[in-house]
Amino acid sequence: MTELFGLRQLLSPLFIKFLKFGIVGTSGVVVDFGITYILKEKLKIQQYISNAIGFICASTTNYFLNRFWTFHSTDPNISLEYGRFILVSMLGLAINTLILWLLVTKFKWNFYLSKLCAIGVVTVWNFFVNLAFTFVK
Repeated sequence: MTELFGLRQLLSPLFIKFLKFGIVGTSGVVVDFGITYILKEKLKIQQYISNAIGFICASTTNYFLNRFWTFHSTDPNISLEYGRFILVSMLGLAINTLILWLLVTKFKWNFYLSKLCAIGVVTVWNFFVNLAFTFVK
């Protein structure tokens, strides 16, 4: 019966990890948007700098949540693993900023809608690169 509805694929370990990664990412979106909003709207810091700071803060909280909950990492070299995660996140930030810039500047989209689209693309990037590079067993 599970074969008929494709539930076996949905319950695969990779899919479960991706769901957990998505839940962690959702908490990261709250951190990212919250910090970006405060910096941009309240403190009047330039929008792309605010975006970068929000993204980095979210990446740091996401590392710890993903380390323990999503990927169950027991790597004793936390600093190397964190460095890898941040490297992936920084590459993700470059992708995020490029998409954000294109959508806001070239297509005249709303900043926050553009940011949400960029986060969606970077989530897929971050999951698969972290799976293959950061949290390897």
